[in-house]
Amino acid sequence: MVDVARPRGGRLDLDSLRAEVEAGAIDTVLICMVDMQGRLQGKRLTATHFLDEVVEHNAEGCNYLLAVDVDMNTVEGYAMSSWERGYGDFVFKPDLSTLRRVPWQEGTALVMCDLVWEDGTPVAASPRQILKRQLERLAERGWRALVGTELEFIVFRDTYEEAWRKGYRDLVSANLYNVDYSMLGTARVEPLLRRIRNEMAGAGLVVENAKGECNFGQHEINFRFDEALATADGHAIYKNGAKEIAAQEGYSLTFMPKFDEREGNSCHIHLSLRGDKGEPVFADGHGFSRIFERFLAGQLASLRELTLFLAPNINSYKRFARGSFAPTAVAWGKDNRTCAFRIVGHGPSLRLECRVPGGDVNPYLGISAMVAAGLYGIDNGLPLEEEYVGNAYEADRPRVPANLREARELFAGSEVAREAFGEEVVEHYLNMARVEIEAFEAAVTDWERYRNFERL
Repeated sequence: MVDVARPRGGRLDLDSLRAEVEAGAIDTVLICMVDMQGRLQGKRLTATHFLDEVVEHNAEGCNYLLAVDVDMNTVEGYAMSSWERGYGDFVFKPDLSTLRRVPWQEGTALVMCDLVWEDGTPVAASPRQILKRQLERLAERGWRALVGTELEFIVFRDTYEEAWRKGYRDLVSANLYNVDYSMLGTARVEPLLRRIRNEMAGAGLVVENAKGECNFGQHEINFRFDEALATADGHAIYKNGAKEIAAQEGYSLTFMPKFDEREGNSCHIHLSLRGDKGEPVFADGHGFSRIFERFLAGQLASLRELTLFLAPNINSYKRFARGSFAPTAVAWGKDNRTCAFRIVGHGPSLRLECRVPGGDVNPYLGISAMVAAGLYGIDNGLPLEEEYVGNAYEADRPRVPANLREARELFAGSEVAREAFGEEVVEHYLNMARVEIEAFEAAVTDWERYRNFERL
């Protein structure tokens, strides 16, 4: 066998990819974009075609990928893509810095792509482009964002096909009791968790740990923080890969925010800022810098109107319940898990944890919302209100939006959103929310049948 140079951690560059292809170790390259729902979409290319053609000339894909609902139905209301515009293509432009192996698929590598139009201008509504624009706004001030996401999921012993045929009822949880921090309970599914951890490491993600959570069969795998864009890319790759690995092992797992009436799946986002030389921006000794105070004040001032980017689906809002570890009050506290914003660490590790997002969050949009809110607070010199001490579920503070309709209305009226993201992006994601609301309101649910079939 040819001795192939292997960069550490599963990451590849073009030279190492060529060597792997010549050695017969890699034959397929996935070119991937992230859609509005945070999912990987793209094509499986032969590795030789990727190297010979796509690296230099890019690839194309139908622009309806940013204009469909979760079922891939074409829907009305998107300016950039419609029947009237002919559903043409946009360009997949590989970001070669993201090239990596996919250990859970034989002979496969993956690259994330930016979306541009034929003339090279960015597709404004692309989640990756939205985040890159917010990071550019930080860079204009000499800052960069470091981010970590904590994504929870529930594991079932049913396959995805069995779960579908059951109508997602009477599924068998991988654990039958609360296994939060339990070594015994997590051992029940350690073969699956271990494979996910190891194969994510093989794809170039830096894995820190896995732990049990409160709901039956609920678990969490955590990764080391990284530059914001790299974290968002890793989040999307991990989420897709964990589902693929679970399917290969005969399991299914879900990241949906609220599967049942027990604890939901959260995705807490940790964020801090660094200067050009790596110096912490949030800390002033062991206290808060003025910048951090204003950045945090911006989160509080803008949370309600930017919640659409943090909680984008009907089901997202089922998490926000009293005593659930998901927030209901717009408040901040030091190491206080009842608040929407929990402040943790000190000195260089001082960071902001947003506890609003669930497992359905599009990481590019969630991080973008936090950056936009923080810059709003800084640019307007907003003062920071007093820390909330105690149980924030009892607080007399503004509330997190109660449903998608309320979040959409707040986003529609948000000057913060329009200034940070632009009219095109705001209108695009308002339409996404409208589509979801109308689809839900047209559906007849099990709840209605049980409540109404005989007794009304």
